[in-house]
Amino acid sequence: MDNVEPKTEGRTVKSAFRRRRGMIWTIRVALVVLWLASWELTATYLIDPFFYSKPSAVWHKLVDWFTGGTSQGSIWEQIGYTLQEAVAGFLLGALAGVVLGILLGRSRLLADICAPFIKAANAVPRIVLAALFVIWFGLGMSSKIATAFVLVFFAVFFNAFQGAREVDRNLINNARILGAGRLHVLTTIVVPSATSWILASLHTAFGFALIGAVVGEFTGADKGLGLLINHSQGTFDSAGIYAGMIVITVIALLAEWLLTVAENRLLKWRPPSITTGLQI
Repeated sequence: MDNVEPKTEGRTVKSAFRRRRGMIWTIRVALVVLWLASWELTATYLIDPFFYSKPSAVWHKLVDWFTGGTSQGSIWEQIGYTLQEAVAGFLLGALAGVVLGILLGRSRLLADICAPFIKAANAVPRIVLAALFVIWFGLGMSSKIATAFVLVFFAVFFNAFQGAREVDRNLINNARILGAGRLHVLTTIVVPSATSWILASLHTAFGFALIGAVVGEFTGADKGLGLLINHSQGTFDSAGIYAGMIVITVIALLAEWLLTVAENRLLKWRPPSITTGLQI
């Protein structure tokens, strides 16, 4: 009988969780439908759809892009170009942010020396850097990767830095008493302890990488989703601007899902928290 009760309780909890998740998704879908319907009706009867567009026009634009192509060529070519820039900037920026963040987080002297320079670099408007990168590296991928790199670097750096600072000092002291060297402490204690901080920053960092790629393309490019949006703006095609935003949003959500899957696999050792049920 003792074995039956835990099984029954587990099934009840899972059933309650599924019901709650179903209710949440039902409300989400209802809110989206209500928002789209109100926008469609408002743009049809109250406001000028030339400026504000409407969901039906945006949908037709998306269908047109994915079936007949865009003014700049195949939509898949534009997506692939922007994705290459974003992924390259994300990987390079994340790697540099993690390495420098942990290095400065564990060295107070280096942190004190570099602090004003890092704060000054972080204060520079990204749109200015994007314009400079176009002048330095041209209209190709390099300038967009550089813009994405800058946005990702600072997002990851500050989290890695704080994660390295927050490591339990008693744990490090105990490891050193047992004979662990600096490298061993870094690889077995500091980096695993900072992993949660780093992974949390990666969720927003890929969004920043996409922003960097699109802003760079908007500043000057020969391909990409940013160029597509810029062209739509130049022709007063508000439906095209919304369609471009939707494509970028879908890419960002897919990347967020992949990062969540990777995070769950990397942090299997971590005990579940009370907020685990919120990740649906």
